[in-house]
Parts: sequence; structure tokens; C-alpha cells
Amino acid sequence: MVPKVLGVLILASNGDRSEFSQDPYSYAPSFTESTPLGAAESFQLGSYLKSIYLDSSSPLHIRDMPLDPTHPIPPNKVNVHAKSGGESAAIFDSGIAMLQGMFPPTLHNKIELANGSAVISPLGGYQYVPVEMATVGDDRVLEPWTDCKAFKKHVSEVYASEEFMQAAKDAEHFFESVHDYMFGRPTSLVDMVRFRVYDYLNTQLIHNQTFAFRLPPTLIEQARGWVNYKETAVFSDKDLGGIGNLAGRAILSPITKSLERIAFDDDPLRVLLIETSYQPFISLFSMLNAHGDNGQLFGLPNYASALAFEVLRGPAPEFRDFVRLKFKNGTDDDEFQTLHIFGHPEQKVPVTEFIYRLEHHVVPQDKWASTCSTSWFPFGYAAIANEGAFTPFWLALVSMLAFGAFAFAVYRKYTQTKRTKRYEVMREDEVRVSMRSTINPGRSHDLFQAQDFFVNEKSRLLP
Repeated sequence: MVPKVLGVLILASNGDRSEFSQDPYSYAPSFTESTPLGAAESFQLGSYLKSIYLDSSSPLHIRDMPLDPTHPIPPNKVNVHAKSGGESAAIFDSGIAMLQGMFPPTLHNKIELANGSAVISPLGGYQYVPVEMATVGDDRVLEPWTDCKAFKKHVSEVYASEEFMQAAKDAEHFFESVHDYMFGRPTSLVDMVRFRVYDYLNTQLIHNQTFAFRLPPTLIEQARGWVNYKETAVFSDKDLGGIGNLAGRAILSPITKSLERIAFDDDPLRVLLIETSYQPFISLFSMLNAHGDNGQLFGLPNYASALAFEVLRGPAPEFRDFVRLKFKNGTDDDEFQTLHIFGHPEQKVPVTEFIYRLEHHVVPQDKWASTCSTSWFPFGYAAIANEGAFTPFWLALVSMLAFGAFAFAVYRKYTQTKRTKRYEVMREDEVRVSMRSTINPGRSHDLFQAQDFFVNEKSRLLP
């Protein structure tokens, strides 16, 4: 029996774009833009998703979505987000192209006016699906590594690790072989990102026929292997809640929230589409321990890839909800392959288990500052340190500590002086008592009483 699909969450990568580079430590990106090939790839992905989840003849047609393929999609059933980082132009364009394939124009997308006339949306009934984007440089969900001190520290530690240094040594032969095809660009394992050794070779191989005719066989495959190793080392972590998994931990925030919304029958949401770059794919492959037909998934996804989280309703009497993951690696795959996650032999996991395993490692926006802080300050102070108010806060804290230290020093000096004076008085009286006892031992008892009176009277006069 085919389970009912309550909804689906789609994580899609951008299509083909122009050459692109990033800083190897901060991952600050350069500008890039989508190509007609990239738009076609994303449009093809959208059409495929439509055939799987929106066509009434499909066994995986999403419940409560229109059965008539020409019916306009209700906007409250679909949420779309796109990354707003440096490559946002290519990602946004890819997202629009995917939506065009998934929600094509329909003559039913029209409105009737009071005068009796009907107006069809432009371009033959084009469906304008709203796309949400965060402010550039402030996208803590789809680009959480930006300005993250803890992640930058993690990157430096990866590059300095013995494993990475050994890998760089093993890659020397490849970089010597590819040097003549990089035209003066630095070639090293770290430079796989700075000058995008793989990205440059791949872009030229796709768009430059002269270059494609000259590039020796297997070099592009070797480059792909080394960039997969390098990016997996940076954007994954042995610890599920490690900072290396930040890209996956942040994007899980809207994913887990949407899973709960879709599973709740009274919520209209049925489709969440997130158009983003490759980094969350790498982290999620690692966090979910995702295995496909050819073993564990890792590395960069191809252009216009998709990771689908299907929400399924189980059979009676429990009607339990499940999550099933599927992955389509760009145009290399004709269809989705179902994944095994968390080491499960089954191809689906209960929604409650999925959320339980991950909820403590999710990084929502309000926890980003404390997660990314390298400061010893607890809780809210870490957020202050990351929000630009750190300098005045630090000055105020230092001033308070300095005043406290000064007050303590004054108090200590005062008590020490008082103790010294008291000690000197007592020593003086002991000497007098000793001298008088030597002269007249029989009067020692009276002298001791006099001493007590003298000491008490003189001590009372001390400050």
C-alpha cells in the first residue's frame, strides 16, 4: 500500500552559473550569476517535482493539493526561501526557474472584474509564487557561517590538522599535473576554494570548447575528488552538534518546524522549497548518516540537485507520521533515490524520532550568536560579543572590575594597618607586664588585671 504524502520539504541547489570563488577561511563569496543552462537545469528539476508531487495521476500526489494540474496553486500551501549570500543572484534565478517548472502558467490564473471582463495573468497565466530572502549578510539560516568566529576557528583547525596536511601532501601530484591548465592561479588543497581549482576547471570544461579539447582525461574527476574531501572536512563534524555541521544545524530549524506544521492537519502548509548552495547538503549528509544506492553520501551535489523530506501518513489504526528522504543528484540522476538515515534498515523514520534525534542540535536564529561565539561569556553575553556591542560592554565590565579591585585593595590596606597597630599596643603592654612581674612577682595578678584594663582602654581608642 502506497502511503499518503502529507507534504514535502525540498532542499534544492542552484543550476549552472559563472565562475565563482570564496575566501578559504571566512568563505566570503565572489559575485556569480546564473546561465541559461543553469535556468534550464532548474526548470527541469521543477518539472520533475511537479510530476511527482502535484500531478493527480502520481501515487505520491500531495494530499489537499489541487487535483486539476491547471488549477492555480493556493499560496498559503507553499513557502519558498532563497539564500541571499554573495551568489544570491544565481540562487534566486535558479529558484525562479524551478518554480516556473513546478507551477507553470495556467489560463485559470485569472480574475473577473466588476464590469464582467476577465483578466488573465501575464505570460499566459504566469503564477507568481512569493520568494522570501533574508537581508544580504544577515542570513543566519542559509548562510550561518558568515561572520561566525567559532566556524572560522574550526576552518583553521581543519587546515592545521595532521589528516588535512597529509591529504595536501598526497594531492601534490595532482596539482603538479593541473598547474598548466590553471594559467597562473595558485594550486593547493586550500586554494580549491580561494581560486576554486575544481570550479574553474568545471566551468571551462562546460563553456570553453578549446579548453575542453585540451584538458586530459581524469583531471576533472581528480579535482572533484579533492574538492569533495576538502569541503566535507570543513562543512561536517564527527560530533552531531559540532560547529562543522553549522550549515546543516541552521537549516534544520525551518525544516523541523515545517515538519511539525505539515503533520498538524489544521495547518495549510504542504510544500516548503529552499533554494540554496552546496554547504547544507554536505552537513546534512553527515548529520543524518545518509546512505544511498552507492553507499554513504558526501561531497558537493551537482547543479540543480534536490534533497526531499517526504512527510508520510501511516496506515490505520495508528495513522503515525513518518519522514522519508530522497536525493536526486542533478541531471545525472533520472529520478529520486531513497536514502537510509540514522542507520535505519527501513527507508522511513517516524517524525517524532527524526525531531527527537536532532532538536537539541538545531541552531535557530536566536541561538546563532551564542553558537558562533568563541568567548567565555555565558548565555546573553556571548550574543553581545557577536552583535557589535562588544566594545562598550567590555569597557564597562573592565571598569567595574578595576573599581572592585581598587576598593578591595583599600579595604585590605585599612584592615592590615589596624591589625598592625593593635599588635604593637599588645606587645608594648606585654613588655610592661613582664618588667613589673620581675620587680614584684607577688603583684602579678593585679598587674594582669591592670594590663587587661589598659589594653581594652587603648584598643578602644584605635581607629
